[in-house]
Amino acid sequence: MALPLSILDLAHIGEGETASDSFTASVALAQRAEELGYTRIWYAEHHNMASIASSATSVLIAHVAAHTRTIRLGAGGVMLPNHAPLTIAEQFGTLETLHPGRIDLGLGRAPGSDQQTMRALRRTPSSADGFPQDVLELQGYLSGESRIPGVDATPGKGTNVPLYILGSSLFGAQLAAALGLPYAFASHFAPAALEEAVAIYRRDFKPSAQLESPYVMAALNVIAAETTEEAEEQFLASKRYRVSRFLGRGRTFTPEEADMILDSPAGQQIVQMARYSAVGDPGEVKDYVAGFAEHAQADELIAVFSAPDRKAWLRSAELLAEAHGPA
Repeated sequence: MALPLSILDLAHIGEGETASDSFTASVALAQRAEELGYTRIWYAEHHNMASIASSATSVLIAHVAAHTRTIRLGAGGVMLPNHAPLTIAEQFGTLETLHPGRIDLGLGRAPGSDQQTMRALRRTPSSADGFPQDVLELQGYLSGESRIPGVDATPGKGTNVPLYILGSSLFGAQLAAALGLPYAFASHFAPAALEEAVAIYRRDFKPSAQLESPYVMAALNVIAAETTEEAEEQFLASKRYRVSRFLGRGRTFTPEEADMILDSPAGQQIVQMARYSAVGDPGEVKDYVAGFAEHAQADELIAVFSAPDRKAWLRSAELLAEAHGPA
């Protein structure tokens, strides 16, 4: 049996697109993923990024849930230090009440933005220090055992929306292990600590009411196409796009300029971010994904479809599902 296969939809706004176009594409992907047997789709909280439309994560989840029937949907994740735990409990309690048994809540501690935007969110550099306590407070609201006397989440109380800890470093692995929660590693853009983080999580895991044994979810980039050449073209386009996004400061580079930057030390850092990328025809992608799953000691895989072209983006989801097989 193949591992469960899920999706992180970055809700990207492509060249010449609007946020509305991105939402339409996200619905189309979710509907197709539901047909193809994907387990879940998550959306990440980012702010002040012109290329990403998932800033109001819970609202996007509600929209997609209303246009699908069975696939699980959730945050991958909500950056909890940006919010009061009670507010997130109410939002996701509302989602779970509207769509029972379909809602996940992944939690991260990064700002999901730059320093200036962090200030606009009324967040300080020390906000992340209380992340473990915020997770426990949120968990209390959702379980119906509030840690704040006289304060309950309505909706939310007793919904037991499952929590997941997201991470790209050892901190998240240690916290997920201590709290007995599933751990999702962001190896699609922060590959360096994957092996060590998973090893620490599995070694130190303590069973909880939500989870009896460790559960690792690992993310990787996927560009699948009918031919290797087509996939490689989309992969190069993806790397060029990342150059403009991370180094352009509002400027879009020509392909020639982007290629020169990719050869520089700064460009090589961007290349390394995409270390775990399954690129090729269906057979090549299947083999890579199987090897990655073993390497990551994963219980579930999260695919990030990184082709900039919309048709190639959706086609990657179809070809991966067909090649990977049912869980």
